[in-house]
Amino acid sequence: MTGSGSLSSPLCTWIVAACMSVTCAKESKHAVSPPSSTTGNRSRRRKAAAAAALKCNSNNKYNNYGSGMGGGGPSLQGLVSSCLAFEPCSHYYASNGLLRSNRKLRRLHPPALSGLAMAVAVQPTKEVETKKKPHTKQKRVVVTGLGVVSPLGHEPDVFYNNLLEGVSGVSQIEAFDCAQFSTRIAGEIKSISTNGWVSPKLAKRMDKFMLYMLIAGKKALADGGITEDMMDELNKAKCGVLIGSAMGGMKVFNDAIEALRISYKKVNPFCVPFATTNMGSAMLAMDLGWMGPNYSISTACATGNFCILNAANHIIRGEADVMLCGGSDSAIIPIGGLGGFVACRALSQRNDDPTRASRPWDMNRDGFVMGEGAGVLLLEELEHAKKRGANIYAEFLGGSFTCDAYHMTEPRPDGNMPCLNRAMGILVLVFYMCFAKGISGAGIILCIEKALAQSGVSKEDVNYINAHATSTPAGDLKEYHALMHCFGRNSGLRVNSTKSMIGHLLGASGAVEAIAAVQAIRTGWVHPNINLENPEQGMDTSVLVGPKKERLDIKAALSNSFGFGGHNSSIIFAPFK
Repeated sequence: MTGSGSLSSPLCTWIVAACMSVTCAKESKHAVSPPSSTTGNRSRRRKAAAAAALKCNSNNKYNNYGSGMGGGGPSLQGLVSSCLAFEPCSHYYASNGLLRSNRKLRRLHPPALSGLAMAVAVQPTKEVETKKKPHTKQKRVVVTGLGVVSPLGHEPDVFYNNLLEGVSGVSQIEAFDCAQFSTRIAGEIKSISTNGWVSPKLAKRMDKFMLYMLIAGKKALADGGITEDMMDELNKAKCGVLIGSAMGGMKVFNDAIEALRISYKKVNPFCVPFATTNMGSAMLAMDLGWMGPNYSISTACATGNFCILNAANHIIRGEADVMLCGGSDSAIIPIGGLGGFVACRALSQRNDDPTRASRPWDMNRDGFVMGEGAGVLLLEELEHAKKRGANIYAEFLGGSFTCDAYHMTEPRPDGNMPCLNRAMGILVLVFYMCFAKGISGAGIILCIEKALAQSGVSKEDVNYINAHATSTPAGDLKEYHALMHCFGRNSGLRVNSTKSMIGHLLGASGAVEAIAAVQAIRTGWVHPNINLENPEQGMDTSVLVGPKKERLDIKAALSNSFGFGGHNSSIIFAPFK
């Protein structure tokens, strides 16, 4: 049979009634099976149900589905689709249909509202589309100022020129007697002037991580051309500070513990506020009167990148016009950085030759070298920067972060998610050993790929990478394999590690290395990898920058930072065009 005649068959009528009964049963607790009656009444009810369903179907958009089955009326497919999608409408309830003999049930199950509610529920797309906000062009974020405090200098140009010349900032520790420790070297800041940046009284009280943060932050403002007169013209409600720290004020807190050994009355009342990681951002905002987004992030050695990316997102969302962002740390003290990391056996013990101790990717590397300092970038919304005539150094394109969810200190070695049980773990390991040789650092790969997607940059456009590469036996190789997985086919790719010269600045490392990446874009020069004398076997050394600086026309620069806890972060900069 073809056409509308097929709809009057007992089978079709049964399907219609069954679909409607199932729908009603799901949607309302008051829905019940049809009351029993004689065979004649059942026949009349069946015909009435079919007629009501046809009337419902003729008024909705589903009645054209499958119209090629013949005839001008609705098809069987369209009718069934309508029944599956809609609860019986008012036409059905108004007919002498299934609920005719029970007027009380009709009162408990109002017809018009029920049909209308179901109709809205099955057409959400149309409703959402009509309420969508008009598409607006995403705000662009640019870098207009740089501030740095480091073992190689406290001005961006001095710092980067020393990097280009291959100067090492690693030396013997002088701040305290460390003769008892197996590691006695670090990227230590020997001196710094606070004149004009921090008051002498405050400088004496606060921890060095906070001192470095305030100085670097104010230097970034000065470098960006934001003078006191221009400060008055800024909308301070849309100016924010987001500078983090991995370790916080360990020296202040340690001093308070030593004082407590004598008496609680000797404890510095500032020990708690000056030890917390958020207080540096808060103090800088108080000094500047900035009332926009203000907080800190602490994700171990990935802190700087996390802060930069989140600061940029505040600008993109329109919550800020200007953001000071980055990281700061100073943990070269007996109980903290030195003692703790020595206990972890994570530090290099090349005490007799400190300038050659930090050697990423070299076969003779024996651990990382601690450093200290701060890096702060002045990020600004593009139109805001143009309006005030700012000098734009580079554009921040985007980034991402992931978590390995694997181990406190080791990157995930394979491309698999955490296993459900031991047997599954063994199967995954066997698969990895057989089929996934050379692929490692799954969390890093995922982070890089997400950063590329978020920033709209293709893999082929990335030709410079400032790697996390800390000079540890496991970490360097995991990152290298991840980079080769993502960018191994890029011609002209250059990779270096700033840590080969300044050591690992912990929470400040990402920000300081971001400054190095921006400086590379500005100058057209990438700094060398020092101490890379015997590269690890199996590495493609052609992608690694050699012992001398190199010219490079950077298309897009990626900077990686990874932290204890499995925190991965990648951010991308490019020349402003």
